Amino acid sequence: MGLLSDPNRRRALINLLTRLNAPICVVCYMAGVAWFMGLAFEPFTLRTYMALATGREFAAHKRKVGGMPVDWLVKTFQARGLEVYTQRFSRTLPFPDENKERYMVKGTNVYGILRAPRAPRTEALVLSAPCSLGDDNNQAVGLLLGLAQYFRNQIYWAKDIIFLVNEHDLIGMQAWLEGYHHTNTTGMDWSPLHGRGGSIQAALSLELSSDVVTSLDLVLEGLNGQLPNLDLANLFYAFCQKIGVLCTIQGKLQRNDWDSVSGYSHSVQTMMLMVMKQASGRPWGDHGLFLRYHIEAATIKGVNSFRQYKTDVSTVGRLLEGMYRKLNNLLERLHQSYFFYLMPSLSHFVSIGYYMPAFGLLAVILFLRALDLWVQLTAPPPTATEDGSSPGVLSVLTPLVISHVTGAALYALPIHFQQVAIEHFPVSETEAVVLTAIAVYTAGLALPHNTHRLLAGEGTEKGWRVLKLVAVLYLAVLLGCTALINFSLGFILALTLVPIAAFVTPHVPKVLSAFILVLLSPLQEIPVSFQEGWMLFLNVISQGILDHALYGSFVYPLIALLVYPCWLLFWNISSGSRARSGQDLYGGTDCPQVEPLKGVSWPKMEEDMCWLVKARHGR
Repeated sequence: MGLLSDPNRRRALINLLTRLNAPICVVCYMAGVAWFMGLAFEPFTLRTYMALATGREFAAHKRKVGGMPVDWLVKTFQARGLEVYTQRFSRTLPFPDENKERYMVKGTNVYGILRAPRAPRTEALVLSAPCSLGDDNNQAVGLLLGLAQYFRNQIYWAKDIIFLVNEHDLIGMQAWLEGYHHTNTTGMDWSPLHGRGGSIQAALSLELSSDVVTSLDLVLEGLNGQLPNLDLANLFYAFCQKIGVLCTIQGKLQRNDWDSVSGYSHSVQTMMLMVMKQASGRPWGDHGLFLRYHIEAATIKGVNSFRQYKTDVSTVGRLLEGMYRKLNNLLERLHQSYFFYLMPSLSHFVSIGYYMPAFGLLAVILFLRALDLWVQLTAPPPTATEDGSSPGVLSVLTPLVISHVTGAALYALPIHFQQVAIEHFPVSETEAVVLTAIAVYTAGLALPHNTHRLLAGEGTEKGWRVLKLVAVLYLAVLLGCTALINFSLGFILALTLVPIAAFVTPHVPKVLSAFILVLLSPLQEIPVSFQEGWMLFLNVISQGILDHALYGSFVYPLIALLVYPCWLLFWNISSGSRARSGQDLYGGTDCPQVEPLKGVSWPKMEEDMCWLVKARHGR
């Protein structure tokens, strides 16, 4: 406190931070990346604690009716003594989903409720299996029906157990959850549910496409980067270890040689895969939609690879029975463990207290640059010839407004203008949406670039410094709020945008700065080949828009309405004038062309000549 209260010491500290601003920023950036990469090192992590015949019959009926055999499922659930209900739903997509070849989606969900015989039926557990196209996931539905029959004969259940078979994967699950909780946030048409259980405490989604599996993969990433309570992952890992089933996360087995280079590289790859999936904001399984309703859920996928170790479906059933018996004994919701974590392996995790400093080291760069800009703006002009007037409000407000209007257009126009693009170009609906987004994105590069022609103060040194100060503080707040909601998304955005915010100025060569800004722009994809990269770009943009429209993912609106306008401010700064001519400094007086003299500073000499011209014109 004495350091900050003493004016001389405070001034000395500010001078030190401004003099060493660039080296400190570089060191902080490298330290933040190194900290994050070190999180996968095992000493820095924490140890985690704590039906076949039916499947074939389901597959036969599925092929017979050419879709989900609703009537057969209802009769099968009733034969097992469950309360059976159905729900019809329909949804028209904003544009066709070319990945799954669907536009008008209609389907039916079938679910049976096993009432708890030893409790007042105020709580429930859910076991779901999506009915996929073709022969996918038939074994999962068969195992679900087998478990329903087995669970029906047990008397120890203290919670209702709901067995759900949903059609059209995430869309069907979204309709069932909205109907169960009496909400409609996505505008989907669905029939009301006639049967409900208690408040859902936990849920598991099952995906099996083979009678035997070599390992079980646990999927945790949900909508908008949400994760279930860590105890659910601990429970899965504990029962896999007890029964002797190979378990993976991100499709990777756990390794014990953490002290070797290959073991560390394996942990880094596993953690980075989780970061990339979480940053996408999309639900990576049916469980991802449960998390919106504060229901702890995960997806268990059966993997059948070329490993010699094989596990049959009955062993998977034993594992699920053990997990549901543990969840059945819960006296309250899972809340004792972590909700914010990263997992380099199933047996180790990185808590929020360990990975947040990596983001903090990147964020402190923005505040150091803001401090440096503030000191430069508040310092008096070194000579009387320099213009000491402050830029007007319009020089900052106009780029802000134009950038955000462009972002609003990027958010709203792709879907609304797809018909116009289809009429004028030979493209599909999905390509029309993406091409409209690219057109708005490209137009946004020109709008802020020309604002300095409309404003007298923006081309000056103080003008671009004020604009950059606002942009840097804006970015700091934006990244901080994003990291609190979705750390992975905030960290990836910080890795790309912080270097731009720290070092972009009008004095950097425009070709170099434009290349770096476009390379690190929010919508940029680095293609492996032209065709593959274009298809990847189409898929990323179209799926982002679809996820927002269907499930409420906030990644695309965040990028379009906030991140892209902030990036346009830095594009505007890099494209502005350098404020070296008399026309920029004095509002219209041309300076004479003077050859540079040896040993004379050219910018200082030019400013002196402009001052003489101004005096001659009586200005």
